[in-house]
Amino acid sequence: MNKGFTYRDAGVDLDAAQETKGALFELVRSTRTEFVSSDVGSFGGRFRSTEGRELVASADGVGTKLKVAFLANRHDTVGTDLVNHCVNDILVEGARPLIFMDYVACGTLNPDVVTDVVSGLARACRMNQCALLGGETAEMPDFYAPGEYDLAGFIVGEVAFPEVAARDLCPGDKIIGIGSSGIHTNGYSFVRELFFNRMGLKVTDPFPGLDATVGDVLLRTHQTYLPVLESSLEAGSIRGLAHVTGGGIPGNLNRILGETTDAVVYADTWELPHEFQVIADESGTEVEELFRVFNMGIGMMAIVHPPDVDKVISSVKSSGCTVFECGELIEGEGNVRLEGF
Repeated sequence: MNKGFTYRDAGVDLDAAQETKGALFELVRSTRTEFVSSDVGSFGGRFRSTEGRELVASADGVGTKLKVAFLANRHDTVGTDLVNHCVNDILVEGARPLIFMDYVACGTLNPDVVTDVVSGLARACRMNQCALLGGETAEMPDFYAPGEYDLAGFIVGEVAFPEVAARDLCPGDKIIGIGSSGIHTNGYSFVRELFFNRMGLKVTDPFPGLDATVGDVLLRTHQTYLPVLESSLEAGSIRGLAHVTGGGIPGNLNRILGETTDAVVYADTWELPHEFQVIADESGTEVEELFRVFNMGIGMMAIVHPPDVDKVISSVKSSGCTVFECGELIEGEGNVRLEGF
């Protein structure tokens, strides 16, 4: 008599999945806040919200930066990228994060890899005082290439900074650039084509001009700007924020301007970080195109009334983040102009 066919024969190891869940539960519990009312392992996570506050939700992924993580066999950074990216997106809407949920999908579950991914998620949730309320790990044989996975995240926050949400912007307001921690989580299709295919580098090779590997530089985690800007936001000193992600400065700053205001950004007011200078030199790409693909050293832009500029800059500097005045608002039609290349 033939032995019965099992789920493991089809590529799904239920025992490994159960063991992995046990390891993840402690990571999830480490992010618990006083408002979480369910334990890990429930069918859904329960959370007590603050009555009367407006909620803000967002969803995102890490994109093809995951391909670099696969090449480097390093998986403890992409979860942090994901959480911080989502936190920044709702921060622009004046929201402080409350809960985060993740979705990890793979062909064959590797417990060590999944644990590394979730450790990065948990680390960033603790940093942003956000509860990792739950998530899903899906094992789908033949759907993903061996050793690869996908990662997505979902965040909910509540409006805590109404001045930012209101976006009371007007001509004469100043634009403050807050430095990025690297390439963040966009432009990686360009980056992989340039460094791995055209330049022939490997993740273990030295990054040109730096005492770090290509993998180290490309896997630097996406900066969270909540701790950096929190005191200025609580003081009501910031009137608007733009998270500089896909589309660069022109494709993100325009999203908060309205129909009667233009933004003028002076590209000669900050020094291009080394990794972006290498990208520019090695690719030969027109600078306008680079500004549409990459953050070019600015991960967040704050709109500030002139009397508040100095105190906002001083506060951001005290957090250790690079900051500089880089432009202004003028009368217009909602467009962004880059000058000073």
